[in-house]
Amino acid sequence: MFTRSVLALLLLVLIVPAVFSQENDTVVVVTHDSFAASEIVLEAFEAHTGMTVEILRGGDAGTMVNQSILSVNNPLGDVLYGIDNTFLSRALDAEIFVAYQSPELQFVDESFVPGVDHLVTPIDYGDVCLNYDIAYFEDNEVDLPSSLADLTLAEYKGLLVVQNPATSSPGLAFLLATIAVFGDEEDYTFLDYWRDLRSNDVLVVDGWTEAYYGEFSAPGRDTGARPLVVSYASSPPAEVLFSENPEDGPFTGALVGDDMCFRQVEYAGVLVNARNPEGARQFVDFMLSPAFQEDLPLNMFVFPVREDILLPDIFAELAEIPAQPAALEPADIEANREDWIGAWSEVMLR
Repeated sequence: MFTRSVLALLLLVLIVPAVFSQENDTVVVVTHDSFAASEIVLEAFEAHTGMTVEILRGGDAGTMVNQSILSVNNPLGDVLYGIDNTFLSRALDAEIFVAYQSPELQFVDESFVPGVDHLVTPIDYGDVCLNYDIAYFEDNEVDLPSSLADLTLAEYKGLLVVQNPATSSPGLAFLLATIAVFGDEEDYTFLDYWRDLRSNDVLVVDGWTEAYYGEFSAPGRDTGARPLVVSYASSPPAEVLFSENPEDGPFTGALVGDDMCFRQVEYAGVLVNARNPEGARQFVDFMLSPAFQEDLPLNMFVFPVREDILLPDIFAELAEIPAQPAALEPADIEANREDWIGAWSEVMLR
């Protein structure tokens, strides 16, 4: 399992300069609850730098960012990881980061690097897409939708379950995709699309778990009856990885046509007033090292931003990357997020 990562760990020694200070022998990483990394990878950083890594999980991404803003003068840690493009502008406006340009950015596609003077560093990305029950569409000889607009057609009536954008990260990402495709976001014309979805019997639930494991249809599940769900492009390989019979292959697929997905890019940044800013900078470098980047897919089911990383076989075979995901500017998201969600709620939840 660690064949490639172990080789990458050897490269890490050449990448991360060893700096040890008895006064700053711990680097505290503020992150979200979904953070996961192999112990062997984190131990390599600790062994080389002489620092101890302390992971401080702070809820979901929005909660984590809010806590960091409130504690800017006395930060919870040294480096923040897991802020994505849906919350980035909020943190930048609050000036919680200090600039740092990692030398490892030379291995990252420039499209992932935001134009914010290196206040944050891209680490990984994932795409929120529609997932479908393969067997349902094969058995019923129904064509797969090829666009978001198709979901309003009669043949998809009662087939789709989505998450509330006020309570769910993928739900918010899907709402943003519809705004990007069916805006004008200022005139709220995207709401017409949601009215059509409502007329087509879309089901709205609070969170991803309820949608994916409760309402989404799949072999062996007795609850769900809806063969379309908002989830992730990485859901098919995750299903196989955790399956009791992985040789059977995935029972889900991801729809990755143009503008059908919304890309979430996650960033790391050195926190203002950090007690160990040097350790924070080294940890940012480490997160772009081959060791950490190779470790991402099978731990957090996201894609590395580093271009020279080979994906695990199961990802390479089953995870599709959208060529043209829907996109909105982070500043536009920050300026309008709450109003968009409020307007959506009036249409969908009243």
